[in-house]
Amino acid sequence: MTVVDWISAVLLISGALFCVVGAWGMLRLPDILSRLQAATKPQTLGLLLILAGTAVRLEPQYAVGLLVAAMFQVITTPVLSQLVGRATYRTGAVDRSTLVVDELSERLRAGRK
Repeated sequence: MTVVDWISAVLLISGALFCVVGAWGMLRLPDILSRLQAATKPQTLGLLLILAGTAVRLEPQYAVGLLVAAMFQVITTPVLSQLVGRATYRTGAVDRSTLVVDELSERLRAGRK
């Protein structure tokens, strides 16, 4: 095996492990906000590692498409996570007694959205 093969293998296996950890967190964590973290943080990093591991094996002109997919993932995941978290908070699905800091309730009381 060449050095490129080893780098690609390490990136692909690391990415797969991050995705598995994220899926395990979604199954095992107790509340919606914790599951939301498990669904976004390790899954995004796992996908980026898998895309990097794949890009190492491709020619540069083909790896650009993977770069675009990675950028799209990095841009959209935090926004969607924020929207889903806000929706669960507003519908009452979040146990507010478990929150350490609750800035959204202050904003909602002040009339700002």
